[in-house]
Amino acid sequence: MRALALDVGEKRVGLARTDETGTLAVPHGVYLRVGGERDIKELARLARELGAEVLVAGLPLNMDGTEGPQAQRVRAFAEAVAKEAGLPLHFVDERWTTEEALRVLREAGLPGRKRKGKADALSAVLILQAWLERVR
Repeated sequence: MRALALDVGEKRVGLARTDETGTLAVPHGVYLRVGGERDIKELARLARELGAEVLVAGLPLNMDGTEGPQAQRVRAFAEAVAKEAGLPLHFVDERWTTEEALRVLREAGLPGRKRKGKADALSAVLILQAWLERVR
């Protein structure tokens, strides 16, 4: 199944997609947010362009598993993108993905200033891979 994953942040959205076979998560870069409907329409267009059949979004839950204000904002944004794209939407707990992505990039020797954007895309890969493992 072709899927597009979003790691939604205030300034950037990390992107990952499945490979041609629909079995592996691969990075697709970072979308720099410009605000409002333009972000929703652009991400929906990208999902259609990639032939995505499902949208997966990371949900930044609180440490106790509840949804705080940030999770509610991410949920509303992802739901708007999914509605615009006409795709089903699934959420994945993303509490540790950014930290894991930064650790991997640090261990790879990537300088700090280059880590942030790459961490967003890698976080999206981790979100998508977790979802793929859950649905297998």
